[in-house]
Amino acid sequence: MTSAAVVAAPAADPHVPVVRRKRSVLVTLSYLWLGLLILAAVLAPVLPIPPFDIATGPPRATPHPGSLDLLLGTDQLGRSLLSRAVNGARVSLVVGAVAGLVGAVVGGALGMVAGYLGGRVDGLIRLLADAMLAFPPLILLLALGSVLTPSVPTILVGLSLLVVPTFIRLARANTLAWASREFVTAARNMGASSRRILLREILPNLLPALGAYLPVVMAALIVAEGSLSFLGMGIPPPTPSWGGMIADGKDAIGDYPHMVFVPAAFIFCTVFALNQAGDHLRRRFDRTLH
Repeated sequence: MTSAAVVAAPAADPHVPVVRRKRSVLVTLSYLWLGLLILAAVLAPVLPIPPFDIATGPPRATPHPGSLDLLLGTDQLGRSLLSRAVNGARVSLVVGAVAGLVGAVVGGALGMVAGYLGGRVDGLIRLLADAMLAFPPLILLLALGSVLTPSVPTILVGLSLLVVPTFIRLARANTLAWASREFVTAARNMGASSRRILLREILPNLLPALGAYLPVVMAALIVAEGSLSFLGMGIPPPTPSWGGMIADGKDAIGDYPHMVFVPAAFIFCTVFALNQAGDHLRRRFDRTLH
């Protein structure tokens, strides 16, 4: 057999090991906490916990592990802190999610238009965002709470106005980056309208950045809602809120610290978990980082 008759065997493909990223324990615990909190808030009416507005034990009772009603203690009226904390999560999560989504939609749309069109439109929208950022947030919220009746819709309007300029800046910066890419230039040369380019080419690439930033904004909104409730300008009683629970227990913090530490722990864990989730989503889905 000659050497010409010998057929060389095809070279085997090189083996590239799969790089597996280690999962952070904090991120896992954060998602677990958020999942349990959302589940408890949704199922609060059917959970085996007492009503949040009815006394279930002696006033200012300390936590008692042997009883579900007294698991986290009671407030100054004998109402279960566990029940009030779970029902307060419904208010905080709804306010944070709705206000954050409204701000993301409105601010994202304005930022896209400003970054893509430029010129006078960009200057006008940037002026609007700068003016809104220059106004003190707490004064705006207190003014709305004093002029309008304190309620969930009033808080939603105020908090939505606070986050709109932030999303305007974020959407505008990302739109400027994506508008200079080759696929956008090709679509423009093929005669695509500005509306089609914004919705079909830029928006899909903008959503990961906005979605990754949304949990961080929700965390800030929950803190803002708790601050308003602490000052008495938030959710009116008897509807529970974490900030209102802290305000109710601040006068007795020396003798009954659990009345403040229980709602404060819920706020801390929720805000910490949302920040961890936001950082994780940004590292994974924000395409400007890759």
